[in-house]
Amino acid sequence: MRGKRQPTLTPTLSRPGGRGGEGLDAVRFTLDGREIDAREGESVLQAAQRHGVDIPHLCWKDGLRADGNCRACVVEIDGERALAPSCCRAPKAGMQVQAQSTRAVAAQKMVLELLASDMPDEAVRADSELEDWASRMGVGAPRFQRRVQPAADASHPAIAVNLAACIQCTRCLRACREVQVNDVIGYARRGAQAEIVFDFGDPMGASSCVGCGECVAVCPTGALLPSQPPLKKGVATQSPGDFAAVKSPPAPLLQRGETAPHPPAPLLSHGDFLRSQKGEETRVDSLCPYCGVGCQITYRVRDNAIVAAEGRDGPANHGRLCVKGRYGYDYARHPQRLLKPLIRKPRAAKSVSNTLADFREASWEEALDFAADGLKRILQRDGKQALAGFGSAKGSNEEAYLFQKLVRTGFGSNNVDHCTRLCHASSVAALLEGIGSGAVSNPVADVQYADVIVVIGANPTVNHPVAATFMKNAAERGATLIVMDPRKTELARHARYALQFRPDSDVALLNAIAHVIISDGLVNEDFIAERTEGYAAFRDNVLAATPEAMAPVCGIDAETIRAVARTYAKAKAAMIFWGMGVSQHTHGTDNARCLIALALMTGQIGRPGTGLHPLRGQNNVQGASDAGLIPMMLPDYGRVADEAVRARFEKLWGVPLDPKPGLTVVEILDAANRGEISGMVVMGENPAMSDPDLAHARAGLAALEHLVVQDLFLTETAALADVVLPASSFAEKTGSFTNTDRTVQIGRAAIAPPGDARQDLWILQELARRLGLGWNYAGPQEVFEEMRGAMPSIAGISWQRLEREDAVTYPCRDAADPGQPVIFTERFPTASGRGRFVPAQFRPAAEVPDADFPFVLITGRVLEHWHTGAMTRRSAVLDALEPEAHVDMHPQDLAALNCVAGDFVVLETRRGKVSARARADAGLARGTLFMPFCYAEAAANLLTNPALDPFGKIPEFKYCAARAGAAETSATTSGSAR
Repeated sequence: MRGKRQPTLTPTLSRPGGRGGEGLDAVRFTLDGREIDAREGESVLQAAQRHGVDIPHLCWKDGLRADGNCRACVVEIDGERALAPSCCRAPKAGMQVQAQSTRAVAAQKMVLELLASDMPDEAVRADSELEDWASRMGVGAPRFQRRVQPAADASHPAIAVNLAACIQCTRCLRACREVQVNDVIGYARRGAQAEIVFDFGDPMGASSCVGCGECVAVCPTGALLPSQPPLKKGVATQSPGDFAAVKSPPAPLLQRGETAPHPPAPLLSHGDFLRSQKGEETRVDSLCPYCGVGCQITYRVRDNAIVAAEGRDGPANHGRLCVKGRYGYDYARHPQRLLKPLIRKPRAAKSVSNTLADFREASWEEALDFAADGLKRILQRDGKQALAGFGSAKGSNEEAYLFQKLVRTGFGSNNVDHCTRLCHASSVAALLEGIGSGAVSNPVADVQYADVIVVIGANPTVNHPVAATFMKNAAERGATLIVMDPRKTELARHARYALQFRPDSDVALLNAIAHVIISDGLVNEDFIAERTEGYAAFRDNVLAATPEAMAPVCGIDAETIRAVARTYAKAKAAMIFWGMGVSQHTHGTDNARCLIALALMTGQIGRPGTGLHPLRGQNNVQGASDAGLIPMMLPDYGRVADEAVRARFEKLWGVPLDPKPGLTVVEILDAANRGEISGMVVMGENPAMSDPDLAHARAGLAALEHLVVQDLFLTETAALADVVLPASSFAEKTGSFTNTDRTVQIGRAAIAPPGDARQDLWILQELARRLGLGWNYAGPQEVFEEMRGAMPSIAGISWQRLEREDAVTYPCRDAADPGQPVIFTERFPTASGRGRFVPAQFRPAAEVPDADFPFVLITGRVLEHWHTGAMTRRSAVLDALEPEAHVDMHPQDLAALNCVAGDFVVLETRRGKVSARARADAGLARGTLFMPFCYAEAAANLLTNPALDPFGKIPEFKYCAARAGAAETSATTSGSAR
């Protein structure tokens, strides 16, 4: 059914400063008697559209390869006998084209009428492009007999299939196979029996569909629709979990002395807000709240609820979305949403299984006073080092900046961290050491300029799905894709080389590749001499790491290592992407050092299509780090121990700052267990699910004398709190967010917070004021303006510019700077201006398999859920797609346990035990287990090892010794600590 794929043609990802076609010689031709121009690569249809002439079209859509198979867009061309489809006809100089001649219009109308004749009554929709064109062209009721209609298919939780409305334009096929490159939709059989199929004629719900919805976005008739399509305009609708409080106006402003104003909750125009309250649909341009790709989205809003999400043509996604971005918005109106501040009841013991019954509702006045008084009590009694804060990588830049400022100026210490410690801390440590900056050198979009793309220790089709589409597009166009990972992931299907190396052997493999580059004389001697230092020591270190010596260690044969090394070194432009499979090890910094060395020794950095890109995990982990939400760095990565840096911020903030670097996430919880940390504020993080050795982490949180949590739900962490402050979801706030490409983008509020929930900036200011800080920011604009003064990297990005342009890439030094997508072009931001080679020796993980624990456990994410699942598991579509905890095993390992896929198995490490349903995965090596960490009922981090990388202080999530056995019961049991 899949057949031979047509060449992939996707939108040109223009370099900043120009758009495709501008400044190029134009072709002049005549359309309906008027001379117009066509830019290079434009069809007659596209040129006509740009000049305000609408020609009917159904099979063509911007961003898809033109097929010309519906024939609704035919035009008459002088000197030609047959009418020509304008969507795939290139204009020539002097060509005479008639789109509105009698003959052309008659043909266009006939095509529309024939197509409409096959539409069943229930498929006729107001938003159907076919119906729209038929109406505009004056096509009446079809005169032709309808075909026998195929049955509808409602098997997929996200996408409803009604092929009775299909006109076989093949837009869906091209979107699936050539844009997203998922290869699910095909075109089967011939003649009157021809039809769209999923895989081999499977129901969509049983197919390999990943639910990205690209097919739905391009379908012109409603043959493919969201499974619960929005109602017609003017009709009120609620999601099943909506509650009456959602429709209430924002809670009244608290009056408490000089209380900072509560920002207008919706932060969209008053008229739009009123229309959304009355059941009319409004559209709000914003961002996706999930991964670091930073896809731009338009939310469709009705009755103060999001009813749909559509991709925008942003620099990172060009209209594309994944299943989370397209369908994962309804968590904001889940019935478990917190609507009132909560204070723990006096006799309620702290446990992650605490419920709302263990708390009492409070007013904001009481809750904020209670939260601040507890912090002040500990500060006065035990000193500044007894307090700490965990910020959020899902909040805005402004929230991250104020949170770290609250800890540093209100608590007086640097005990502030966030989830970057758990994802890329080791990568950042190596990058700062090697090239002077933790930022990515090139955007993901630069894959279009690369002829070699290396992806190591990352699973972008799951964790960064839209970025993965551009990698797949590049591979389809002929770029060499090299995938290195202990798991054979979906991306490996598109790779020229797929190296499934042994877990924990990254350094051995990478040193062997470096050895080949040196021994074959493929190093870039000029680049090394002019722009690097420390090469001799690095070279000497890898001389013994021959492919033959390292092959038994990493499990990759010597000839493959040589082929990969030569391919990378000889490339005109080669990029390296990596993920947490590289960083989440006790040797994660060494892994990243090796990758940096490969780029430096070959000169593969500082040009389009080259460089180093650690794929950022959460939507604002880059921005939160930039804003100083890390314990040893102030905003823009000035070290707290640097007297000059500290003096600059002391002047800006008006208070003395602690010169001592603070504790990291794991260190803070260790200190809490020892009684050295007594109070903490957690904003939008869930360490009771995300941290390693959860029994230990949860014990530390429970041991705190005073824990303040601001969040959307009673998460596992909030369940351990003394006071819980109901915060705002992503869609309820306006702020700036920085994606993995270093692109600062604006997210706009689409809906108002429900009940008494408040925006995080307001909560932070209220806590700060009660701690004696005179903050009075009117909104995110004022916070961002202060950040510009504190952070030279974004000095040229004003709030007004951000609102106008939607996205600006830093560094951006002044208003005239367009932003710099490619950095390190001439020098590195180190003291010497040179990149530094740092040798790394292979060393094993902190805990290796043995006779008692013979398996290796790897943890990670699944496509449908994000991080600890607090949002996605409260999204109806996403939870329906992946509702249950599971562990992936090689089929032979499963058989050795006398189990089959679907049985429950027990996983155990030296720290804990959980039970989950088994899945067979031949992409895993024998002896390897994979488990997602988003399921509270089988929390994978009860098992993981808290051992830390000595440089990045990141835990070893990606490797620990485990054992597996058949479960005694047939139901998932809750995770338990030993």
